[in-house]
Amino acid sequence: MNRFTYSLSLRLLSPFLLAWMGLRARRAGGEWGVMSGERFGRYRKPSALNRPVWVHAVSLGETRAVQPLVRTLLERGETILLTHLTVTGRDEGARAFAQEIAEGRIEQQWLPYDFPGATARFLDHYRPVAGILVEREVWPNMLAAARKRRIPMILASARFSDNALRTVLRAGKVLQEAYTGLSAVYAQTLRDAQRLEQAGAVAVRVSGNFKFDVRIAPDQVAKGREFAAALGRRIITIASTREGEDEMFIEAIGKYLRRQQMHGTDLDDMPIFRLVPRHPQRFETAARLLKEAGLPFIRRSEIVAAGDCSATAVRVARDATVMLGDTVGEMVRHYASSQVAIIGGSFAPHGGQNLIEACAVGVPVIVGPHTWNFEQAANDAIHEGAALRAQTADAAVQMALQLLDDPKRLAQMGEDAENWVRKHAGAVQRVVDGYLALRGEEGVPDYR
Repeated sequence: MNRFTYSLSLRLLSPFLLAWMGLRARRAGGEWGVMSGERFGRYRKPSALNRPVWVHAVSLGETRAVQPLVRTLLERGETILLTHLTVTGRDEGARAFAQEIAEGRIEQQWLPYDFPGATARFLDHYRPVAGILVEREVWPNMLAAARKRRIPMILASARFSDNALRTVLRAGKVLQEAYTGLSAVYAQTLRDAQRLEQAGAVAVRVSGNFKFDVRIAPDQVAKGREFAAALGRRIITIASTREGEDEMFIEAIGKYLRRQQMHGTDLDDMPIFRLVPRHPQRFETAARLLKEAGLPFIRRSEIVAAGDCSATAVRVARDATVMLGDTVGEMVRHYASSQVAIIGGSFAPHGGQNLIEACAVGVPVIVGPHTWNFEQAANDAIHEGAALRAQTADAAVQMALQLLDDPKRLAQMGEDAENWVRKHAGAVQRVVDGYLALRGEEGVPDYR
C-alpha cells in the first residue's frame, strides 16, 4: 500500500472510523470533540503561540510520561503545543500544566485525523519549529506534511513490539516511508531500536525511557506519608487495574479476609487494600464489584470530602477493608502512603502498566506475567531487586502480605527501587539535546 491508497482508504472508511470514535467516546465519557473542527484541522481563531515545539502525547500514560520533557523545554523558554487523541490524555495535560496553560506558555489541542487536508491545515495554523511524538504515534500523512514543510519530526521514548513490526511490514510502503521520514528516533531499549530500524527508521538511538525522568512532587509524597501515619494501618496499593483484573483482585482480597476472620484477627492488624482502576470510566464498575463481593470499602473521593488527613477522614478510612481510588492525578500520593504496590494491566493480557513511578517513590513493586509494554523495565527491575513477579492476582496478594511481614526485605527493596530509577534517568536530556541539534541542522521550517 502506498500513501495515495492509504489516504483513499481512509476517506472511504471514514464513516465507520468516525462512528467507532463516537462509540469509544460515549463509553469513556467526557468531551472528545469527535466531529469538531479541530479534529479536521479547522480553527476558529489564530493560535497565541509563536513557533511552538509541538509535543504529541496520545493518551493518559504518554501524557504522564512526557511531563518531564515538557517542563525541560519550558525551562529553556520554549512554548509548547500539546496534542492528544483521547480525553484522558487531554484531562491529565490540563491538570498537570494548568498554570502554564493559564500563562499562555502551553496550548492544548486535539490531534487532527490523518487526512491530507487536515494535517496540512494543522501545521500551517500552528507553524511548529519541530514535532516530538511520544512512544509510538506515527501517522503517514502528518509526517509527509511535516517533511514537505521541512519540520523536523522526532519519535521519542519509542517502544516498538514484534506485533508493531509485523503490522508495519504487512502495511507495506506507506508505514515504512513514514518511519523513514522521521528526522530522529530515540528508542527505549536496544530491541526497540532494532525493530524500528527493520520498520524503516533511520538515525535510531537508544536513549532510555522518559518515565525514569519522572519528577516526583515532594508535597504529594509528604501528604501521602502524612495520611499513612495518621491511619496507622499498612496499605497495599493495587494500581492501574484494567478490564478483567478488578474481579481477580477482589476475589483474592475476599479469600484473605475470610481466612483472617476465621483466625479472629483484629481489623487494625490487617492491611488496607487500595484498588485504583486505570481509567476513570471504570470507577463505578469497580465500586459495583466491591459491593457485590460484600467487601467494606470507602472511596477516595469520600475521604477527600471528609477532610483528607483530618481526624474525621482518617477515622472513616480506618474502618474500611478496601479504599477505592476514584480520583485522578494522585498516583504519587497513593504510592507514598503504601508499603507495597501491585501494578495492574499485567495480570490480564494487556501488556502491563508503568511500574517506574512507584519505584521512584521507593515502594517495592509486584508485577504479573503480562508486561510486554514494559518488558525491559520489568525485567531490569526484577534483576535489580526492585520488583517481583507473580503469575496470578492471588499469588501477588500473598506475595505482598509476605513482604509486609519481612520489614528488612521491604526496606531493601524500596532502596533498590529508588536506586534503579536514578541509574536509568537521562532520557529527556538526550532527546532535548537531539532536538536542539536538529533545529541547528535543518534550519527554519518552510511554511510558504
